[in-house]
Amino acid sequence: MNELRELEPDFWRAPSAHNTRPWTLTYSDTEAAVGWDPARALPVSDPTGRDLRLSLGAFVECCLIVCADAGLGIAFRPDPGPLRVGFLYRAGRPYETPFTTADVRARGANRGDYHPGRLPDEVAAGLAGMRRLACRDLADLLHAADLRQFGDRQVTRELRAWLRLTRRHRRYLLDGLSDRALALSKAEALALRASLALYPALRRLGLPRVLAGASRELLDYDGDVLVLVGTAGEEVEPGRLLMRHWLTLSGLGYTTHPLSQLIDCERTRASLAGLLGVADPRTLLHVARVGRPKPG
Repeated sequence: MNELRELEPDFWRAPSAHNTRPWTLTYSDTEAAVGWDPARALPVSDPTGRDLRLSLGAFVECCLIVCADAGLGIAFRPDPGPLRVGFLYRAGRPYETPFTTADVRARGANRGDYHPGRLPDEVAAGLAGMRRLACRDLADLLHAADLRQFGDRQVTRELRAWLRLTRRHRRYLLDGLSDRALALSKAEALALRASLALYPALRRLGLPRVLAGASRELLDYDGDVLVLVGTAGEEVEPGRLLMRHWLTLSGLGYTTHPLSQLIDCERTRASLAGLLGVADPRTLLHVARVGRPKPG
């Protein structure tokens, strides 16, 4: 399985919450165990491991696509175990997929401004498991979720640990959420760094409300939010599906912006389930706005 090692840089282009890149590959002669590094999990903001398993599924899909493009016959076998979700192993032929390594490299998230416009019905209909809502319908819910997130000391501390708001940060190019990924100007990045550094004092003065204030503007346009509905606790295969959907959208010129805080907050998750007519809020697995990004 050594032939996979040189492909790892493209495997690692899979998306993950806070860009923690939690995946691990442990090689033997005939297979590679797909697992995760617990130091790169998010025990506070992702206590159930939902986002972790989704990212591992996306990672598996990236591995299979990149291996197929390289002409390698590699398949995946689910086999959950301690710090493991399954194995990549040699197969008789490459994985069948319409996507290529170039598609994996071209995909990206965008947290900046989007052009107004809804997804064409035929595009939305082709995204299995996805439900969509108008952006403006979720503006108040997003504000409430952000207010809860920034008001929680532990959640904010965990977020701060993964922020890379200056190029001087020793891990700026390796992982985490950079100022560029967050679409922040230098002044905005500096202000965020300063406010989070003083969080304990400023929290009592209303900092969470200030940080959450941009939420309403973020969704104040004619656009779409996509919600993946599946089975709670079974997110690896949905993560693979999600990766295929993101690659499909990317190929059509769309980007996405994860809004997981909407389902991390119990109250807003229940409200979102109500809007969608979903009986069990736990089956809401992923939320993201989607559209065509404006030039930065």
